[in-house]
Amino acid sequence: MKTHASRGMLGEPGARNPQRWVLGRLAALGPAPINVALAILALPAILAAAGAPRSRPAAGPYPAMAPLREYLMPRPAEIALARSAAPPSISAAATVMVLTPRGYRTAAPGRNGFVCIVERSWDANLNEAKFWNPKIRGPVCYNPPAAKTFLPLVLMRTRLLLAGDSKPAMARAVTAALAAKTLPPLAPGAMCVMLSPRQFLGDHAQRWHPHLMVFVPGRAGHFWAANRAGSPVLASYDPLDRLTVVIIPVSRWSNGAPAPPL
Repeated sequence: MKTHASRGMLGEPGARNPQRWVLGRLAALGPAPINVALAILALPAILAAAGAPRSRPAAGPYPAMAPLREYLMPRPAEIALARSAAPPSISAAATVMVLTPRGYRTAAPGRNGFVCIVERSWDANLNEAKFWNPKIRGPVCYNPPAAKTFLPLVLMRTRLLLAGDSKPAMARAVTAALAAKTLPPLAPGAMCVMLSPRQFLGDHAQRWHPHLMVFVPGRAGHFWAANRAGSPVLASYDPLDRLTVVIIPVSRWSNGAPAPPL
């Protein structure tokens, strides 16, 4: 089917065979212009034959999952990094889980109900550019309500993606599990701390700032006066997990060192 633009061009001189028309116009100028024109007109075919890539939209720096080894860490280093998410008064008695090729596994049992892990990039929202960034390391310690009711979401996402599920397939499985209530409903008081001075939360954010996160069902940022001018509270809604993450920056890292001002 012709477009309106191409139909309008059919009445122009040489519109039915523009290459012949250009060469004919240049013929009167001598052989040199014709040689130049031949080279210009042949360039698309030459590039195509050489396999030159066509113009396409940028895919972003992390369009797909990197090799698994780029997400893994030596076990002792990961345990230490996970514990750095909270002060020793919390993390020393917490359970620690580490990432393996089949998902997170307990590496050190605890006794206070907290669970510390190092989250990877796929904890981000599905449409975030950093979703597959293999450099991300997010040390986090979940309190007992979050360990029982939010952490299972993280573990499920991880297990499915490492098993080879695509993002859409993983999202469908999580949605079905929430609907069937095979994943537990979010418990009141679910929260976590991310106070590690060694966190790497993105190529631009990197360490960002020590902070607490409270998990609230549904869209609840307005109840916390989040994201308003001058408010110390931030919030982000995750449509897949059906919850709001309320983010509260604090002034010190887990080792007691002062954090830079926001």
